[in-house]
Amino acid sequence: MAGSKLVLEGRISIISFLSGLGVIIIPLLVKFGSHIDWIFDYLTDVNGKIAIAVYLTVINGILLLIYKGPLYRVAVRACFLGFAFGCGLILSFADTTWTHFGWYMCSLSFFHYSEYLVTAIINPHSLSLDSFLINHSIEYTLAAISSWMEFTLEKLLIPELKQLNWISFVGLVMVLCGEGLRKSAMLTAGSNFNHIVQNEKAHSHVLVTSGVYSFFRHPSYVGWFYWSIGTQIMLCNPLCFVAYTMASWRFFRERVEEEEISLIHFFGEDYIEYKKKVPTGLPFISGIRVNS
Repeated sequence: MAGSKLVLEGRISIISFLSGLGVIIIPLLVKFGSHIDWIFDYLTDVNGKIAIAVYLTVINGILLLIYKGPLYRVAVRACFLGFAFGCGLILSFADTTWTHFGWYMCSLSFFHYSEYLVTAIINPHSLSLDSFLINHSIEYTLAAISSWMEFTLEKLLIPELKQLNWISFVGLVMVLCGEGLRKSAMLTAGSNFNHIVQNEKAHSHVLVTSGVYSFFRHPSYVGWFYWSIGTQIMLCNPLCFVAYTMASWRFFRERVEEEEISLIHFFGEDYIEYKKKVPTGLPFISGIRVNS
């Protein structure tokens, strides 16, 4: 389990995330200060967009003055994710046809920030900039960019496709459930959880079979799998939905097999018995085969 005190990097990330999230103050000023002419004139339309850009620049300038080196690198990433979450909220509640993309921005930014924060809570010894998972892989980055391009092109060419609210709502539910399951798995596993598959057993490493692990052998992967697919259902991206499903399934099949080789090496018969009783939770993925 995590210690009672959050490490410095975790505390800095919270402050920075909330600083970026503060961008939502700008539209709130427009809404509640509309009777004040200068506020309405200076914070609407193009000026509003400029104000948002200036806000981000100023906040990052302040962070650069306060934090140095590695701590600034943590702060600037957390701030950007908070800013993206805030912009997502603005789109979600604004009178616009980009509402579902706002949901997506909130989902994506919160996923990456919470990966870092939960790691800081449960396993600070493994905490690094990679814990944000922003630079997960080239394939992951290309997949994200592809989903943005598909959404934009289809919104221009087939705008009615992006207004299927019930489909987007199904995607939102999948995202929320997937996110909740993954973070529950991380918190349950505690210091046993690591973003990198471990090849050597640590002294504190134990086999976790309680909580969500009593339902799925790999609940963090199950959550991530359905979160990933849910984002594309939320965006009503048919092409990326198919591509994400295939790519995610292949990735997690290989990841599960790789991880289970280590787990069998670590825990032997205990893991083999656990494997017989509890499924992976991922469709058509049974994990590494063990000859009985």
